[in-house]
Amino acid sequence: MERALTLPKARSSQEVEREPLVVVVLGPTASGKTALALAIARRFAGEIINCDSVAMYREFEIGTAKPSAAERAEIPHHLLDCVDPLADVSAGEYARQARQVLREVEQRQRLPIVSGGAGLYLRALVDGLFPGPQRSEELRNKLRSRLEKHGTEHLHRVLRRLDASAASRIHANDVPKVIRAIEVCLASRGTFPRASPLTSRRNMTELWQQGREALQGFRILRLGLNPERDALYARVNQRATKMFDEGLIAETERLLAKYGEHARPLAALGYKQALQFLRGEVDREAALAAAQQAHRNYAKRQMTWFRQEPDVHWLAGFGDDTAIQGGGLAAVAGDIGDCGQLPAKTV
Repeated sequence: MERALTLPKARSSQEVEREPLVVVVLGPTASGKTALALAIARRFAGEIINCDSVAMYREFEIGTAKPSAAERAEIPHHLLDCVDPLADVSAGEYARQARQVLREVEQRQRLPIVSGGAGLYLRALVDGLFPGPQRSEELRNKLRSRLEKHGTEHLHRVLRRLDASAASRIHANDVPKVIRAIEVCLASRGTFPRASPLTSRRNMTELWQQGREALQGFRILRLGLNPERDALYARVNQRATKMFDEGLIAETERLLAKYGEHARPLAALGYKQALQFLRGEVDREAALAAAQQAHRNYAKRQMTWFRQEPDVHWLAGFGDDTAIQGGGLAAVAGDIGDCGQLPAKTV
């Protein structure tokens, strides 16, 4: 079969003009996206572009489930360990960088494979973002002060009053997104100086529905992992337990000492619960249980988001299952075979 895949088919002029392929591997946390992306990269001479917001940060390892050093040495990976822990990477900035990487990978005649569970980042990459207002550090600092005084639910209630639709999509614990959504709403209503005529009197949801600059020059094959719910939750629990057993609390303590509580990823799942343990708010058992619950809730929200993605080729299982990998490889081979864009890598 591999031999046959290396033989290009006779193509029509329409097929020759087809845009190059990008494979997107999506799905909930702990569903095996990395394993499937690696299998595709090995077979089709691919390079992997990370689409996990927390995995972009340097020094955050245990709680991010990044590909291993051996896997990164075997297959080129991009947009991993590229952001300072005190920096803030927006979906728009991610999209700009990822689009540049896509073009570079395609120019090398390799197959770009986008892999990760950050639905907003993926949408920004593929569909583009709305022409929202610029950041206001003054407003953001005020919102962070409110956060410290009143908590995450207070900020989420503010967003709900401004834009109920955005609030329904953004979890209260996802503080950076909540703050950005409030910022957009207030800016669009002219409540601080950087509002523009383009954004006047519109909330985030309305702006999102405006014209956006979609990704050009590529066609997209979306492969979605959809394991059975109970099995997924069991694996989520196991992953959280493994993170705690492998030193998540010690890693969190080290990063806290080095960067302070303003390091962005310390608010991420797992790190947040480890931080609560270090503050003495909960014991280790309660911190682990809270982390497991938070990851399960996140997996549910991810699936709700990804079911809205168009034209997903769903695979009913985990990405490290050989049968599921076979289905994913067949889908990629079928798409490539339709246009002869890339030969399969011979082994």
